[in-house]
Amino acid sequence: MTATEPEAAHGLERAPRSTLSTLHRNPRDLWPEHARRLYDYLVDLYRADDMLPTLAASWIAHQRSTNTQKSYARGFRVFDEFARDHGTHPMAVKFVLADSFRLYLETTPTWVRVKGGRRGEMSRTGKPYSDASRKNALSAASSFFTYLNKVSDDGVKNPFDGVQRPYVDPTYSPTPGYTEAEWARFVAVARDEHRVAAYRKRAYALLLVLYTCCLRIDSLLNARVEDLGYDKGHRVLHLEKVKGGGRMKPIPPVAWDALQDYLNGRTEGWLFCTASGGQLDEPALWRLLQSLAKRAGLPLRGPHGTKVDAITHALAKNDARPDKVQRWADHKDSRTTQRYNQRKELLDDSPGYGIAADIAGVLEHSEA
Repeated sequence: MTATEPEAAHGLERAPRSTLSTLHRNPRDLWPEHARRLYDYLVDLYRADDMLPTLAASWIAHQRSTNTQKSYARGFRVFDEFARDHGTHPMAVKFVLADSFRLYLETTPTWVRVKGGRRGEMSRTGKPYSDASRKNALSAASSFFTYLNKVSDDGVKNPFDGVQRPYVDPTYSPTPGYTEAEWARFVAVARDEHRVAAYRKRAYALLLVLYTCCLRIDSLLNARVEDLGYDKGHRVLHLEKVKGGGRMKPIPPVAWDALQDYLNGRTEGWLFCTASGGQLDEPALWRLLQSLAKRAGLPLRGPHGTKVDAITHALAKNDARPDKVQRWADHKDSRTTQRYNQRKELLDDSPGYGIAADIAGVLEHSEA
């Protein structure tokens, strides 16, 4: 019997063509969405043999959260545009140009859509980058060079090591917060005021699940009906982590009832979907929240404000346990959770209210 005969006898012989087909699958297909998008964007700008698209996309794929992947990919595009405008390959940038990038971000207008223009037409007429956006772009570029140093055989010096980044107060957020009473009005509008029953039920269930489960937007939009379950007396939503493993979010009864009313017996597909069954995307969710805020007479804001409110309201309870709120919010660092407390205290405990009351009293007496 030859060396290959035992394998053939046990059905282990493999066809060469099928083996080659398996080996020739594109490994880029395994990259997460924002890595693939950045790769496609860069491939259109550089030569086919340039390593930048692959290295940049691989760097994005190594980021732990979808939010970081999205944020860094956006910041890297800004850096790439700057480097090309100065006739330098991004991977060849040195300190002087890296430091100039910092100054460029402080003064350059941002891209905005042209009102009345062609579909997708953009122009650089917006306000300069905010402190947070500048810090993100600089952090993204620095992170990319740190990654290059790890994967390079000869090592790569990070030109952004000596570049000063803007200070961003961790307790500050431009997103307006809602009180619990305002949140109740917000949810009531979602439940009662849309003329189409299916959309009304979806909006109501979506807000309750997002708020009571303290979810990130991407986690909610990527959830499927099949991820719903039951564990130790709790209705739960199973969520996958980017780097493996998973976690369960208990769904309170009021949110579960609204969710079941919306699903109406549906047992598969995206948890929150479009009318055709497709995945609901973030711009659509943003438009929904903006519409509901207008109807409720509340300040407009982005989707992340919902999680901010949930954490702030949970911490305000008399029996609040910061460690429990931290786990519920999926924060690795307790300081992240406490920032929501600090922000609220800066407003509620402002001495300005006290001195304003005193001056108002003096003015009232002087009028009399």
